[in-house]
Amino acid sequence: QVQLVESGGGLVQAGGSLRLSCVGSGGTFSQSTMGWFRQAPGKERKFVAIINWTGGATYYADSVKGRFTISRDNAKNTVYLQMNSLKPEDTAVYYCKATSMGSDYWGQGTQVTVSS
Repeated sequence: QVQLVESGGGLVQAGGSLRLSCVGSGGTFSQSTMGWFRQAPGKERKFVAIINWTGGATYYADSVKGRFTISRDNAKNTVYLQMNSLKPEDTAVYYCKATSMGSDYWGQGTQVTVSS
């Protein structure tokens, strides 16, 4: 079983940057596919980005492509989401997800608020 803890959220002005981190423990983090999702108030949780276990393959939602970068450091059991050129519509709670051995594990989320 994998436990995940996100950090790095906060309040930033439009056009600014933030880097989110998600630290995993337990299970087989280094062999897990990792993803970032977000949920705005009153809306469904949506996919943001995903990275395979080696870090060699990534995929992004169209809404963040070219602005966000997902990466991982398996030696530190950490996955990152670098967010640049932030927009007010990026405001949401951001969650990381680990997929390991056919099971999904979620962190508790970190709030990102982008002011206009």
